[in-house]
Order: sequence, then structure tokens, then C-alpha cells
Amino acid sequence: MPKSQIPVLKKNRPKGNTSRKIVIILLLLFIVLLAVLFFRSSMSRISAIEITGNVYTATSELLEKSGLKEGEQFFGTSTAEVIERLKTIKAISTVTVDKKFPGIIHIKVQEYATVAYELGSDGTLKAILASGTSLTVPATIGVAVEKPILTQWKADDPLKAKLSQTLAKIPNELTTDISEIIPNPTPSFPDQIRMYTKSQFEVITTVSLLSDKVEYLNQVIETERPGKITMLEADTYVPFIPDDPEDDAEPGASP
Repeated sequence: MPKSQIPVLKKNRPKGNTSRKIVIILLLLFIVLLAVLFFRSSMSRISAIEITGNVYTATSELLEKSGLKEGEQFFGTSTAEVIERLKTIKAISTVTVDKKFPGIIHIKVQEYATVAYELGSDGTLKAILASGTSLTVPATIGVAVEKPILTQWKADDPLKAKLSQTLAKIPNELTTDISEIIPNPTPSFPDQIRMYTKSQFEVITTVSLLSDKVEYLNQVIETERPGKITMLEADTYVPFIPDDPEDDAEPGASP
């Protein structure tokens, strides 16, 4: 008799793998749906932009330069790009950007220090920052009386920027007596300046020598009568009123 063939039984495929795949697909679809709903909602957009630390630079200028606008995507904003844009403003020294979910961006700027003031051609008072930038002083801002006034300087004079940088490096206590600084170039000293002090001294020096000579200036001011101080290759001091020989004579001495 021929042998009967036993049909081969089909192996049952494990249902676990199929179920896991379905769960993963459903989960991914759910995540995509949540992402779409989130980015269409107001929670994903910039709701407020706060700017602090600016004194001379208008908030509107900073906001425009930042490129940020309320209603734009919160996570589509690059912090590094905002910082780079704002640092192109010459008055700005440092910038920090803090993003707080949901929707709030806080920008804190620090402007360069004020080193001097000058009167504009229209009579407005301008602040000279350490970067050499000249900005109008708002009416609501007080003026630091210990800072010198720059007069007779041209707006595009590159020497003014160098002077601003030099003043920024000198401690405040060494420049508080300087009331006015005027350009006074000569063929020998193109960066020569003339300064007047509150203690009634006239000072001749150069921008490049000022930081090294300022201590000598203060020593003379503290110990001598008003006069003319020259601080170039050599330092000299001449009083405006010469010493009277009779003042040096001993009391009761015969002529």
C-alpha cells in the first residue's frame, strides 16, 4: 500500500512582533499629531519680548535689530543669531538672551561705559562711549559730572575713538579733575591734545601718552599751584603766577 503523506502544518507566526509594530506606528502618529497641534497653537509662538539694560540705545532699535517679532515661532529663533545681530550696534558691549517657555524671550544688553560728553552742532548733549560712539543723552538720564567734555572735535575724527578707548582704561579717580579736552595736533605730535582741569590747570599731552602720564598729572595738581603742565617726551610744569622772590624772604630781613 502506498504510504499516505501527512500534510505539513503551517507554523503559527508570533503575534507579538506585529502588535509591537502597530503600537510603535500608532505612537509615532500620535507624536506627529501632537507636534502639528502644538506648532499651530499660540503656545509655540513668541508672546513677549523683554529688553533691559539699554540706556542710550532705543528699545525699538534693539527690537528691530534683533529680528524678533511677537507671534513668530518660539523654537525657530536662534539665540546665537540674535546675539550676533545686536552686537553689530556699536554702542552694545555684551548681550545675553534667555528664552523662557512658553513664549517669553528676555534680552539683556550692556552698553559700553560712558567716558566723556560733547555738545552736538544742534546744542544737544551727547555721551561718548568707550567704543567711540556718540549718542544723544535722553532727558531722563542724569549726566556724570566727573566726566570731561570734548570740544572742537569733528564727528569723523578717528582720534576721538582712540581717545575714548584710552579714557576707558584709566581709573575714574584719575580723570575726575579733567573738565575739557580739545584736539591740538602738531607736525611732531599728530595726536596732541589740550586739557583743562577743574583745578585751573592747562595740560598739553597726547592721546597715546595720556594713560602713562595721568598719574604725574594728578601729583602736580595735588601739590602745586595752577599752571601749565606739559606731558610729552619730557614732563614740565610752569605756574601761571611766578613765584614772588619777596615771598621767599625771611620775615624781618633787610632789603
